Amino acid sequence: MRNRWLIALAAVGIHICIGSVYAWSVLTRPIMAAMGWSLKETTWTFSLAILFLGLSAGLLGSFAEKIGPKKSGLLSTCFFGIGMLGTAYALTQHSLTLLYIFYGVIGGIGLGVGYITPVSTLVKYFPRNRGFATGLAIMGFGFAALLAGPLMQYLTVNYGLINTFLVLGCAYIIVMALSSLYLKPPAVDANKPESRLLQRGMTAHDAMRTWQFSALWWVFFINITCGIGLLAVASPMAQEVVGMTPTQAASMVGLIGLLNGGGRIVWSTISDYLGRGITYALFFLLEIGAFAMLANTDTPFVFQALVFLIITCYGGGFSCMPAYLSDLFGTKALSAIHGRILTAWGFAGIAGPMLISVLRETTSGYNITLYTFAGLFVLNFIIALVLRFVGTAPQYTVTEDNTDDVITLHNKQALQ
Repeated sequence: MRNRWLIALAAVGIHICIGSVYAWSVLTRPIMAAMGWSLKETTWTFSLAILFLGLSAGLLGSFAEKIGPKKSGLLSTCFFGIGMLGTAYALTQHSLTLLYIFYGVIGGIGLGVGYITPVSTLVKYFPRNRGFATGLAIMGFGFAALLAGPLMQYLTVNYGLINTFLVLGCAYIIVMALSSLYLKPPAVDANKPESRLLQRGMTAHDAMRTWQFSALWWVFFINITCGIGLLAVASPMAQEVVGMTPTQAASMVGLIGLLNGGGRIVWSTISDYLGRGITYALFFLLEIGAFAMLANTDTPFVFQALVFLIITCYGGGFSCMPAYLSDLFGTKALSAIHGRILTAWGFAGIAGPMLISVLRETTSGYNITLYTFAGLFVLNFIIALVLRFVGTAPQYTVTEDNTDDVITLHNKQALQ
């Protein structure tokens, strides 16, 4: 039997490597300067990577569940490693097409498979604290930019763009391979309630036929669309709206990485006590106020505080989702169901930056965009309350009595 804390460390190892995609903006200007590409052409690489993350997670979730976390982790390592090394080759050839293929498509597939691989496994090691478990797994993805950003900057300045991708590609392959080799689901023991619990749950096909799944997909899509849209313009917006210097804006972006990762573990742990439905409703209520206030602030301190609050909710939305899915649909096919939900991330990766850029250009400012985001979160808040008070699905939990552990299946309301 594997040590569950080392399993958690392996999960973080994978996510902290693939999460470096969030530091792509650090490389945007160096790539533009070296290759002569436009901002739109260069940033499209990031959007493609997120799109294929969502698509591969959705299409390969069942396959990853079938072959097990070790093999799916190694599969992710191959795709992401080839994507990084292939990006170096694309830059030597000055080929935008090859950049899209290697980093956007091949690397994006590695992102999707790697994202779902450790989450389902780790949840099974912490059946009583699913929010905490998913927060541990996904925390690394949020923290990755905090580490990768400065490292990419240092390598690019001192060794050049091509060597940056070669060095990072080799390092990521080693870390991800070692982490994947340690991943293993817990042994099934029919005498233990936790083990019996792991075999409970709906199939991905059945889960997708419920309205609860559709509702969760929508609120996940909106949360990511608005959050990733803000991430895409955080630095220029800080400089244009509240007059921050480029150095101050860069420092703010670094703190965003810290709070993105911290928000994932903090909010997911809180959700174990408040419940997932109430936690999501709280996310959206906070984001309604924060986006509306962001449209009216002109002071750097308030601006940063509001952005940081939104980003913690953005990160928390990711980390609470696998636990919410396991509450509703069980853990038996969690990787597959989680993969289907992650298709929302793929589409949001396109919609968020596109929406904010279109609104920015047509309105010559950010206010209309921010009010639009606030309005979308009003709808999300209503849906979250409906899910909490009307859409309670079968809940798969472990409870204890005074003598023996028993499994209780709380079937409060049948799925329609």
